[in-house]
Amino acid sequence: MTSLKRLRSSSIESDVKSDLETNVAVVTQRPWNVIVWNDPVTPMTVVVVVFKRIFGYSNNKCTHLMLTVHHEGRAVVWSGQRERAESYCVKLQVAGLQATVEQDA
Repeated sequence: MTSLKRLRSSSIESDVKSDLETNVAVVTQRPWNVIVWNDPVTPMTVVVVVFKRIFGYSNNKCTHLMLTVHHEGRAVVWSGQRERAESYCVKLQVAGLQATVEQDA
């Protein structure tokens, strides 16, 4: 009888654990994007230098982002936590680039 009791107890515990595990929902926040917009004034070389200085990206990545801005009118240059996105946006604006922050869709 003792082993039957253990079996039932074990079975009930595993049922409860599986119910708890399946009912747990993970809530994640959508990241915030820093967007740089194309402007007809800022030279492309300056944009590359600004990206390199602010983000520390490689020359190739900075050039790719600059060309995306140039050809598509905008580019997401960084994505993550809101406070950091806002900080990057201000740094880009101080450097003379048109930048905004928006939450990822």
